[in-house]
Amino acid sequence: MRTRPNFLFIITDQQRADHLGCYGNRVVRTPNLDALAARAVRAEACHVATPSCMPNRAALMTGRMPSVNGVRHNGIELSLDETTVVQALREAGWRTALVGKGHLQCIHGAPAQVPPDPKERLSREARRKAPGAYNQELGERWERDPAHDLAYPYYGFEQARLTIMHGDEQHGHWRRWLRAQTRDADRLIGPDNAEPTPGIELAKCRQAWRTRVPEELYPNAWITQRIIELLREHAGTGAPFFIQCSYPDPHHPFTPPGKYWLMYSSADVDAPASFHAAHRNVPTHLKWCRDMRDAGKAVKHTQALFACSEREAREAIALNYGTISQIDEGVGRILAELEQSKLAEDTVVIFTSDHADFMGDHQLLLKGPLHYRGLTRVPFIWADPAGARGKTTGALMSTIDLAPTILDRAGVSPWNGIQGKSMLPVLEGRTQSLHASLLIEEEGQRRYLGFSDRVKARTLLTKTHRLSIYAGARWGELYELAEDPDECVNLWDDPGLAATKSALLSELARRMLDHIETSPYPDYIA
Repeated sequence: MRTRPNFLFIITDQQRADHLGCYGNRVVRTPNLDALAARAVRAEACHVATPSCMPNRAALMTGRMPSVNGVRHNGIELSLDETTVVQALREAGWRTALVGKGHLQCIHGAPAQVPPDPKERLSREARRKAPGAYNQELGERWERDPAHDLAYPYYGFEQARLTIMHGDEQHGHWRRWLRAQTRDADRLIGPDNAEPTPGIELAKCRQAWRTRVPEELYPNAWITQRIIELLREHAGTGAPFFIQCSYPDPHHPFTPPGKYWLMYSSADVDAPASFHAAHRNVPTHLKWCRDMRDAGKAVKHTQALFACSEREAREAIALNYGTISQIDEGVGRILAELEQSKLAEDTVVIFTSDHADFMGDHQLLLKGPLHYRGLTRVPFIWADPAGARGKTTGALMSTIDLAPTILDRAGVSPWNGIQGKSMLPVLEGRTQSLHASLLIEEEGQRRYLGFSDRVKARTLLTKTHRLSIYAGARWGELYELAEDPDECVNLWDDPGLAATKSALLSELARRMLDHIETSPYPDYIA
């Protein structure tokens, strides 16, 4: 393998690690990803910097925590003066391309919720936006202006073909392509045009519908084909490439096309163990969700998490599996093209997700500021033709570690301010540990879950414990993971764990200190 490898970075959206066969799931069929894992290093303990789309994608691109790169929550666009791993590779001679979901800028133009009253917005900000074009990914812009496109290079990508939003209601390059394929494009899309699905609970709240978009025209299939075409273009050029294949699924709403809608039945899947498990000292925000559901007041049609019924959980899991199987089929085609184009021996293939989904864990659906490991843990597969094969690591790893790992493998220097660590020593078997603990951040725009203000949380995750604290709350969460792997017994108030809680809070403070901004360097001593 040459010293300047290619990188094929495959990322899904809102996919749990345990929704893959190679992670022990015996129901979902993912033969291609399982085969990839069999010749790769698979991480058992890779967790997100934050379990939300924009901030974790920005953390992945920059190797920096959301509180530092500025994308603290959805609705804040990544500054164009932030250095990205793609930009660094491009400047070092790599060709760069993105197909699928970007979400480094806002994709929906709905008004912000912070502050709740627009009249409270101050006219000036402490930090000005860096020069450049923002709101480039807004779906509305792509619909209003048929000529609209990204300003390249886009965070380091020399070219991009975007899908914007989720399910079958996506915009961007895919929607334009679909309209070129059929005059009926817009009559195939969305819940109002969907095939009838009597008996599907999630259809009632528009979190699932049976799309009329054929399999071969669905966004996932389109992304797969565009990636194959890119690989063919790069074959034989001699220039190394970084290609990001970014599937916007299996994120809700659940709209697997064609045979994938029926591939799994809710009757054939089980709710997670924590759904029916006895909980002790239930955290206030979890109780709030369940109380809202039990009172018939749960809001189920938005992006926000909600407490679900077992039927809703099992429907979501079955439909989620269908979409994952479609993605797996696409990954198989892409990997076959790598071999066919004679690129495989020079290409590092990476597979992960931007965050997970509760999928019925603790009777919850979607995502939100409850840092159960089912939500924060993501799949991570590193398939390096020159590296280890068929290995598994239990080392704690974070989203922010991916950028420095890619740079390390490429032989490209990192930059001042990057906060992650290269995972290569672990992936290559030179060490067994990378972090003693991980910091997980969370901020949002919503005022909900019983909090008087918008939610702000910090979590410390170690091999043995998970501790979470919340702004404005005197309560928190503390779990002993060996004895309670499903995190059902909250020991925050247990007097027997007072010393352990104190030590973990001190470690959390140290981890937060470790992630203070260091860029730019000082010019002088004073």
